[in-house]
Amino acid sequence: MITQPATRGADADLVRTSWTQPEAFAELFDRYSAMLYRYVSKRLGTEPAEDLVGETFLVAFSRRRSYDLAYTDARPWLFGILTKLMSRHHRTEAARYRALLRAPVDDHVDSPADRVASGVSAQAVRPELVSALAALPAKDRDVLLLVAWGDLTYVEVAQALGIPVGTVRSRLNRGRRKVRAALGDTNPLLEEA
Repeated sequence: MITQPATRGADADLVRTSWTQPEAFAELFDRYSAMLYRYVSKRLGTEPAEDLVGETFLVAFSRRRSYDLAYTDARPWLFGILTKLMSRHHRTEAARYRALLRAPVDDHVDSPADRVASGVSAQAVRPELVSALAALPAKDRDVLLLVAWGDLTYVEVAQALGIPVGTVRSRLNRGRRKVRAALGDTNPLLEEA
């Protein structure tokens, strides 16, 4: 039987508390810094990731009084700040995609059999996938990667980017369609050998 971890306070409560007790804001950093770091390092690499995550929390801390307390989860807010900061690094992201075209596949899979299968599939489609991501307009790429790598829902992406949910759906659909077309309208991870 799996037990649930102790319930933690809502992010909005932490933000509100930080208005009078600024040290309470550190809990948001503890909760989300690793998640934000993984996301930005996938997009831009590890070098700028630490700085961007730190800057995200500095911006969030300075804007904490304007946080809409109706939103109990601060992830979309933090991802929105991070995405805006990352937009300044579009050249870095393009360079990262070019480097990924030349680099070996990164093995972050659990079992050896899964690692081999995933590595073969990923290696086979890497150039097309990287090219497709690089060719997407930044707005479509942001939505696609916030869903795929940031693990945000459509509503959370809309909140993060300050756009309607319908716009998230259309950008995601367009991005997926272009990436799928670049991969020959197949998903190699679902293909049988």
